[in-house]
Amino acid sequence: MAEFTGRAAYLQIADGLKEQIRSGKTPPGEKLPSEAELMSQHGVSRTVARQAISRLREDGYAISHQGKGSFASLPSKDHPVKRSPEFEQITEYLSEVRQDVRRLAERMDQLEELVRQQARER
Repeated sequence: MAEFTGRAAYLQIADGLKEQIRSGKTPPGEKLPSEAELMSQHGVSRTVARQAISRLREDGYAISHQGKGSFASLPSKDHPVKRSPEFEQITEYLSEVRQDVRRLAERMDQLEELVRQQARER
């Protein structure tokens, strides 16, 4: 399960997979875990799993083939990924906002359930 570190779960998952690729534990060309496998392994939603794979592709650590899955890759030195610090800050901020919204939705669900229970007791 992705730990609550203040860093988005999809970034934690992507960082772990990148480390496996860089270390050679998952060599280039090897099939990466599917979204369903990432969901199961890390206890995350499909959206988080999809974002992790997307981040790997953006950073040059994965190549995806429709219907076949994603495969490990090493970033090309000819085409390094360039992101501004502002982009990274905005991405991180949006991830935090999504987490906050998710927590608020969960709290709202709990409150609605409490109201339903109280209504049934009357």
